[in-house]
Amino acid sequence: MLVAAAVCPCPPLLVPEVAAGAASELDAAREACDEAIGAVLAAGPDLLWVIGEGPRPGVHRPGSRGSFRPFGVDVDVCLGAPDDDSADDSAEVALPPSLSVGAWLLTRAGWTGEVRGYELAPGGTAFDTMDGAWRLGEGRTGKERVGFLVMGDGTACRTVKAPGYLDERAEGVDARIAEALRTCDRDGYLAQLDAGLAAELKISGRAPWQLLSAAWAADHDDDKGTSRLLYEDAPYGVGYFVASWT
Repeated sequence: MLVAAAVCPCPPLLVPEVAAGAASELDAAREACDEAIGAVLAAGPDLLWVIGEGPRPGVHRPGSRGSFRPFGVDVDVCLGAPDDDSADDSAEVALPPSLSVGAWLLTRAGWTGEVRGYELAPGGTAFDTMDGAWRLGEGRTGKERVGFLVMGDGTACRTVKAPGYLDERAEGVDARIAEALRTCDRDGYLAQLDAGLAAELKISGRAPWQLLSAAWAADHDDDKGTSRLLYEDAPYGVGYFVASWT
């Protein structure tokens, strides 16, 4: 059963060494991430999945490695400790930036339990989402209590200096995303978020949020649980959200 989930943004700038002199600008986001992840860990999961978009869809086993060297800093991360099956090849498996940031956040939180990564293609279909939710569910993993750390950003078009320049639709879309995260996606906005619109607005959280929505609905059909939006802002013209579902 999916017992708790944390939704966090995934800019490498969350890592202070990457942000350098601007690190303090995301202090509030980091603190919110710490709170959301703390709620997941407090729920006592037997297994924690870190979920984010990337170019090579599939599962990353414990010990998979990521690096922030492409962003100019000598900082490497590891997704938990290697298991017996991944000890020989984990160094060759590169986590995408989204999962690397997730691994960094888990290390920061002191998580030492079992963890795996799930990399999703940005333009995935509803079938992919449902299939992924099943694969990450109790029946597939054999774990009774499962937690999610869901990594993704909103629109990157909030200002003229944003990575995608200014798009007048962006603020409204981010507001709908924030409300969906605040309410466990009760109205289904995340589940129905269009892939074409997400690509136009450079949203990196669509597929991970849809997987979360599908998995949560499957396990919490009658009682959606408690959801909190802990952070919502658009520094650098990109929508960042932190939410906690328990």
